[in-house]
Amino acid sequence: MPRGRAAFGATAVALVVATIGAACTVGPSNRPAVVHDGDAPPVVAPTPGKQPPAAVRPLGAPEGAKLSWSDCTSQTRFRLGAAAGSATRFECARVSNTLDSPSRPGRGTTRIAVLKAGTGPVPLVVVNDVNGEPGTLFAARLAQQLGPEVLGTFSLVGVDRRGTGESEHLQCVPESIRQRLIGFDPTAKDATKINELLEVAREASQECMLDLDEQLPANDTWRTASDLEKVRELLGMRHLHAIGSGEGSRVLTVYAERFGDKAGRFVLDGSPDPTSDGIGLAQARAAATEATFTEFASDCVRRGCALGSDPRKSVSDLVAKLAEKSLTSSDGLAVTSGSVMFALVEGLGERSAWPALGDALAKAASGDPGPVAALLAPVIKNKSTVGARFDGSMITACNDTTVRIPPDRAAQLIKEWSARSPLFGPVFSQRLMWCGPWPVPGQPLPPVRAANAGPMVVLNTAADPVTPPEGTKRTAEQLPGAALVTWQSNGHGALTGSGCVATALKDYLVDGKMPANATVCPP
Repeated sequence: MPRGRAAFGATAVALVVATIGAACTVGPSNRPAVVHDGDAPPVVAPTPGKQPPAAVRPLGAPEGAKLSWSDCTSQTRFRLGAAAGSATRFECARVSNTLDSPSRPGRGTTRIAVLKAGTGPVPLVVVNDVNGEPGTLFAARLAQQLGPEVLGTFSLVGVDRRGTGESEHLQCVPESIRQRLIGFDPTAKDATKINELLEVAREASQECMLDLDEQLPANDTWRTASDLEKVRELLGMRHLHAIGSGEGSRVLTVYAERFGDKAGRFVLDGSPDPTSDGIGLAQARAAATEATFTEFASDCVRRGCALGSDPRKSVSDLVAKLAEKSLTSSDGLAVTSGSVMFALVEGLGERSAWPALGDALAKAASGDPGPVAALLAPVIKNKSTVGARFDGSMITACNDTTVRIPPDRAAQLIKEWSARSPLFGPVFSQRLMWCGPWPVPGQPLPPVRAANAGPMVVLNTAADPVTPPEGTKRTAEQLPGAALVTWQSNGHGALTGSGCVATALKDYLVDGKMPANATVCPP
């Protein structure tokens, strides 16, 4: 009998539920003032009961780097497609790190894919949301968008997180089960239907426990932070300088907690609320996504998009229609009421993609599932050396939380949230079910303190459906000496949308000057 099945047979699986270029202005703030003294690093007044933050860390230069890079420019340009520039050079490498499974500490290894974009002398590591595009691709795309001052100083080093992208990606959930979880009817509210969703989640967890064995609990944010420490060592840097996008910011705050004296200049572009549990995070995302959809609908009407004069009604009608009869694309992907909502949730985070998102939904309403299926394909389907995004995202989310709630409580939340957020309340409350049968990790992620790290810049977007703005503000409040910069716009992430934000990034990353706290950048 394979070891995975033996291990599964010895595992008690709890059937419970988890959660899974404009001028800048300064707005009001209750946080400590930042005082500048010429070109010197900022001095931040300490909050009572807190240690004052260290000064902005020096950039330094690589010494004794050990990574073996190989040219991967043509392959990366192919991955970027139309977004590929002609001037940027890309190099790829592999990093081997200890697997560090709780059941077998110190044994086994995992391989991490990294990509270097540009020729700047100082490495700047880039970590993306675990459910977003792989970090290597995200960094390559970012290199086409950041300003020349930043790219003249830094080369971007994208990291594919454990279980994702071209790292040793995890493929344990069969495609049919991925489709059933993503495609589950968001209009289902009664306990009988919720138990059906729990059964699908149980099938997913069983497959992963059978296939991955001791690898399964070794894929989480805590251990991803150790991967970044290994990357730092191999880059030959005294300090790790990094950008974290969305949930990827949590990797950096955990790194700062574990390896604070090695944490350099960190930019957090949106961040999950460190004061909320999984239920609170899901509820906040439902409300934020609802608000972002309102902006999407207004933009849609202004453009005269294919969803018509009432996009909310058009989407609601589409969901009801697909709940009765789903569509199937030419490559076998089911476009259902649930998968349409999944595509909508994912698409709302990318403001520039709103026109294409509206067209895709309208075509599904007319009976053409192709464009929506294309949005779902990277999440559901494995492709050559890159696994589907679903597995690594779900495994990391389930391993990052100890919160579990009973099924009857989940059904209650679905009804409550549906009243508050009619479109997206059911979606996010149902997702609490996905980790239900998952083994509970031994301990939660550490609180956001980073007492030994330098001051960080926290970017916030006023209407962000992925990392709601209130949660990002709370992250900044928890970090000693952090400066919060808010972009008054919609969508997920503020890194490249504003000249005001670009100035703040340049001042901090290149010159080591903290921006004024509570800076507000116009849309």
